[in-house]
Amino acid sequence: MLTQDQKKWIAHLSNKDTITIVPFDPTAEQKYQKIKQKIQDILGKDIPVEHRGATSLGISGQNEIDIYIPISPAKFNSLIKPLSNIFGQPRSLYPLERVRFVTEEDGKHIDIFLINKKHNGWINGIKFENYLRVNSKKLDEYRKLKENGNGISVREYYKRKIEFINLIIKKIDSIKT
Repeated sequence: MLTQDQKKWIAHLSNKDTITIVPFDPTAEQKYQKIKQKIQDILGKDIPVEHRGATSLGISGQNEIDIYIPISPAKFNSLIKPLSNIFGQPRSLYPLERVRFVTEEDGKHIDIFLINKKHNGWINGIKFENYLRVNSKKLDEYRKLKENGNGISVREYYKRKIEFINLIIKKIDSIKT
């Protein structure tokens, strides 16, 4: 099941462009560390920079590395300009939610997200990945979902992925209540 906001976001995705899934890249961590260093050289060592997504989980993905900078809402806007100076103009900007920058390291596509650490998208993403890290069966299910998405439309791929994530979040939340 998708929320209205998720449906709206998915609707803006291409139904013609397709997804390409590649095997896990064992060099992803080294590439992440190089970008983390660039970010912390500019923003400071006290700014958290996290490797998330498929490469951090050690599974197949879209041949990219996802890097997140979770920050308080009070500091959010002040970090957009310094990150723009390093990585160019943001590719997307959702005020006080997330800003996406794109770069490359040793031929690898890298998405860098400045993210509001108080926003549900970030909180649920952390819950989801932490759950997968301790539940190998669900991690394998997620890997297969991603691999089975090879060649399908971008819109359908993200619909399937978000529905899977929502099911896991619902399960986590039901355990806590």
